[in-house]
Amino acid sequence: MKRVLGALGAALLLASCREASPARAPDKPRPELFLITALPIVWGESFGLDQPGSPALKALEAHYRVTLIDLPSQLPAGALLLAAQPRALPAEELVSFDRWVRAGGRLVLLADPALEWPSELPLGDRRRPPMAFPDTGLLRHWGLRLDAPDQRGPRQQRLGGHQVLTASPGTLSGGGACRPGDDGLSAGCRLGTGEAIVIADADFLNVGSGGLDGPTDQNLPALVSQLERLSR
Repeated sequence: MKRVLGALGAALLLASCREASPARAPDKPRPELFLITALPIVWGESFGLDQPGSPALKALEAHYRVTLIDLPSQLPAGALLLAAQPRALPAEELVSFDRWVRAGGRLVLLADPALEWPSELPLGDRRRPPMAFPDTGLLRHWGLRLDAPDQRGPRQQRLGGHQVLTASPGTLSGGGACRPGDDGLSAGCRLGTGEAIVIADADFLNVGSGGLDGPTDQNLPALVSQLERLSR
């Protein structure tokens, strides 16, 4: 029953955000984007159906029909997925996730090793997003290494063609099927017939709420541009 109510609430909130998003021409329907996240970008920390939705969600809704899901096993083949600082997945879901990507899935994964997203929830509360991306071997399986920053603090970095403000971003390195770029902030991976873009920061989504002190006007366009790289 709780899962049904949660899904119903998510649908109502996403529908309200769609109404506030810029309308597209009838001949250009928005493609579907699946979303898995532990960040409070769909629901705030104070649960309620009257929440307006975060700037990040509204930016996504302007380009995509966003569908919130819990687990990778719920994904259809060949779909487009944004996994933004997801919670730890059980082993069978990690296997499903890897198979889904290699079978043609398209993924943007925000894997932050030093999350600084403000929260009023106490440490240890399961509703808090993970303070470090819970990599249980997936990135290593893809040939990537994710390192936490030596020094914490905000940093201006390039993400694709955009200048973004990050907060204590990590560094990606490795080889094989993945090619790190943007000075280690991101990596592009060709996995089977699928493709993944891994970004070593999730705090750059926290715009408009005082979470980042500095210019963030390019942060959300940068995220959309990474998703559009995988669109087809």
